[in-house]
Amino acid sequence: MKFLRVLPLALASLAFAGCNDDNETDNDSAAIQVLLIDAPGDYKAVNIDLQKVQVNATDAAGEEGWQDLDAEVGKYNLLSLVNGNYAFIAGQKFPAGHIEQIRLVLGPNNTLTLKDGTTVDLKVPSGQTSGLKINVNEELKAGITYSFVLDFDVAKSVVARGNGEYNLKPVIRAVPFALAGSIKGTVTPLAAKPQVMAIRTDVANGDTINTYTDANGGFQVFGAKAGTYRLEFKAAAPYKDTQKENVSVVADDVTSVGVITLTQ
Repeated sequence: MKFLRVLPLALASLAFAGCNDDNETDNDSAAIQVLLIDAPGDYKAVNIDLQKVQVNATDAAGEEGWQDLDAEVGKYNLLSLVNGNYAFIAGQKFPAGHIEQIRLVLGPNNTLTLKDGTTVDLKVPSGQTSGLKINVNEELKAGITYSFVLDFDVAKSVVARGNGEYNLKPVIRAVPFALAGSIKGTVTPLAAKPQVMAIRTDVANGDTINTYTDANGGFQVFGAKAGTYRLEFKAAAPYKDTQKENVSVVADDVTSVGVITLTQ
């Protein structure tokens, strides 16, 4: 299983704010780094077999098409990528130009471990051939470092087929990190184990972002666009659901909501 890192607040300053260090880029190149995080589902483990990370890009000379990035291939347990943990999956210098999509190509060894400990194959109908495509549509400028955070929503992506088998139909957002903020906090008691939903309320049809608390009750919602949100906590019985209104998110910043206590 791949090594995980804790997502630093300083990461936001890398994305789209840029870097002019000649050791990282040259006069014709940008730099790309791709990070993977997760909004998990109600399982013990979701392991994906990552084989390639590619970008669909057009460079300044007009050359276009899918190109491989230097990727950290291997198995990743998506359910470990919560509350600040992330996996660095690709990064390198890249010609300036336009990037349309990022694609994750998976191998055949994807598995799902259910709550009862049973491990089953996780079928990826299209991911093993054409890959999992995520729209980006960003211009890459020379001398700038771009950080793309891929938010893999397992709760929406794992689909039961009804015969004891499961498909992976990925729901993935590509977040340019400096254009977004995050919300963090802690939920007590630990036994409540709530799903946390951040629902944007200051615009019509605002984003909804999902995550779960970790083993210590902590949570962090990444990739929230600047605005106002309602946090909803969907708790396990016998604890009651609750919510917190008017949570303000600022780009390139972390909003802390402190401790949220759920009652029976």
